[in-house]
Amino acid sequence: MDSGVIQSPRHLVKGKEQKARMQCTPIKEHSYVYWYYKKLGEDLKFLVYFQNTDIMDKTDMIKKIISAECFTNKTCTIEIKSSKLTDSAVYYCASSQSTVLTTGFS
Repeated sequence: MDSGVIQSPRHLVKGKEQKARMQCTPIKEHSYVYWYYKKLGEDLKFLVYFQNTDIMDKTDMIKKIISAECFTNKTCTIEIKSSKLTDSAVYYCASSQSTVLTTGFS
């Protein structure tokens, strides 16, 4: 049984104007990866989601201050291009399996 997504690094501290890169590997055979972030005292907020290597939906933060991509080996990354104090948050990734039910009758 899979234990869940693998997110690395588990903890990341960067100084002002440094790049911050985080990776996520989804549960085996899951084709979706979602990234969220949560700032202290605020609700969880959506960043981006992928189906395989394609971005399916994203916020305005993607491309402006954060880049995001998924590779064919299923590893997905987000990178804060130049960190600022306002980027301080807990970043989460999650995966979901796309399920197609096929029923055959004979």
